[in-house]
Amino acid sequence: MSTQAPTFTQPLQSVVALEGSAATFEAQVSGSPVPEVSWFRDGQVLSAAALPGIQISFSDGRAVLRIPAVTAAHSGRFSVRATNGAGQATSTAELLVTAETAPPNFLQRLQSSTVRQGSQVRLDVRVTGIPTPVVKFYREGAEIQSSADFRILQEGDLYSLLIAEAFPEDSGTYSVTATNSSGRATSTAELLVQGEEAVPTKKTKTIVSTSQMETSQTRVQRKMEASFQATTMMEMHVEGGMMTQHLAHKTPPRVPPKPTSKSPPSYVSKMTGGRQQSPSPVRHVKGPTTPQRL
Repeated sequence: MSTQAPTFTQPLQSVVALEGSAATFEAQVSGSPVPEVSWFRDGQVLSAAALPGIQISFSDGRAVLRIPAVTAAHSGRFSVRATNGAGQATSTAELLVTAETAPPNFLQRLQSSTVRQGSQVRLDVRVTGIPTPVVKFYREGAEIQSSADFRILQEGDLYSLLIAEAFPEDSGTYSVTATNSSGRATSTAELLVQGEEAVPTKKTKTIVSTSQMETSQTRVQRKMEASFQATTMMEMHVEGGMMTQHLAHKTPPRVPPKPTSKSPPSYVSKMTGGRQQSPSPVRHVKGPTTPQRL
């Protein structure tokens, strides 16, 4: 099993608390094996015996120290130390207890923004107030809980909402509320996440000139004529020394039936001096008749 020295992914933040109110310190720590946590006040180990009324807990890497009702005696420098076999780490913050009060005030308000899909988004505000305000982030009225996708960070009076990777469905109205015993303040902004736009396919247009259209029509006409000529046959006749062409529909040549008798064909065409003679008459010879029996 690999080891990893403790690291504070969320360090302690200083607190200004109104006398008699609650004050809470929180820190998030990671490490392998799971580190042990100790608290200190002004360099001295802090325990329930040393500071009556304090509440200390550590679960899932989250270390919390809470003082239900602070007094001026609680003011000081608080530290948390995390230790394991690979090393140790420490985080420190201040507690200031005051009798004065001040309602929450935004020194830096939320800003509307437009980002591309997949971008990292950070929404920042700076808030002051006595006692220290409780700051919460909302989207469309629903409170956002800190997670791997939406991290809520604090550094002094700077509070941030970090969106690791923004998607179009993250678009909407975001707001921050800061509340303490003296009042409440709100800041609102719009976030627009633009999705990936499909690139339209360009349609190519073919421009045909008048000369090309005429050429195309001529080719079609020639093809029709060639097809017509392919389905016809040519007969040549010579008459009066002149040659003429006659187109006739192409049909399979008919083969005259074989004569059943030795009679000559019905006619024979003779070409004499370019003039066609009339066919010669055909005789029909009757065969002997068979006498009828009585």
